[in-house]
Amino acid sequence: RKEQELDSKDAIILHQFSRPSNGVPSLSPFCLKMETYLRMADLPYQNYFDGKLSPQGKMPWIEYNHKKVSGTEFIIDFLEEKLGVNLNKHLGPHERAVSRAVTKMVEEHFYWTLAYCQWVENLHETQKMVSLFGPFSDLLKWILCHLTKGIVKREMYGHGIGRFSEEEMYTLMEKDMRTLAGLLGDKKYIMGPNVSTVDATVFGHLAQAMWTLPGTRPERLIKGELINLAMYCERIRRKFWPEWHHDDDNTLYESEESSEASKTYSPLQDFSFYSRTETFDEEGNSISQTPDTDYTGHSLFDSDVDMDEYRDHEQCK
Repeated sequence: RKEQELDSKDAIILHQFSRPSNGVPSLSPFCLKMETYLRMADLPYQNYFDGKLSPQGKMPWIEYNHKKVSGTEFIIDFLEEKLGVNLNKHLGPHERAVSRAVTKMVEEHFYWTLAYCQWVENLHETQKMVSLFGPFSDLLKWILCHLTKGIVKREMYGHGIGRFSEEEMYTLMEKDMRTLAGLLGDKKYIMGPNVSTVDATVFGHLAQAMWTLPGTRPERLIKGELINLAMYCERIRRKFWPEWHHDDDNTLYESEESSEASKTYSPLQDFSFYSRTETFDEEGNSISQTPDTDYTGHSLFDSDVDMDEYRDHEQCK
């Protein structure tokens, strides 16, 4: 296939896998991490779902001013240097060290147990989510998923974690998830009240357990005992993915023109400019209240809502 020429002059071109059919932005924790980071940093970008890997064999990767950068850590460093963005400027040296340690635990350990759950144990459900079109799409999906299964098992064995039994791998997964839940506690984000780069990493991985692994042990754990992680995922989804709607455990992208009486759904736009929408109007004088906000306009999914004040208000009513 003749490749399309891309003009990346002063534009961030994000290469990643195509959107899955269930409406979740990506089945790849790293692709979801990267796109979430771009939204957190409020950087305009254009998606390119060509499936082509970077020269290093990585996904995702970006092009900016005709320069190609792969590896999410190197991409973030590159964007910080070129565009002056920094989600960690409010963190001290100790917090930055903790943030990096958490990132490496998630990406170098927790990731592999998720990959096992997605592409080995739960392969049949994952295959349903893979989005391919054409007369032989079902056959191609079966081939693609089983090839991926073999690659994941081989790489897990090389990593070392794949040499353990299934029960032992799930034990390691549970320890990682409990560590994240303990670190988060009742805070709004991993490192405190403000979002930082580590939140893009953690969200990209936890979102897989939350929305792409129905009926599995990680899903039961995050939606049960470790409910603070589920609230954390919902908090980030609502704040940075306003078009990603979740209805009866089925995630859909809803168009802005939809109404309560008749809703139409469309995939996420290829070109996405994300800007945060607050609850204040343009003049900043009034607060618009939505079903998931309290009377002050705070989201009920925010951990810093003053519940005593809320109860007093309800009693006055």
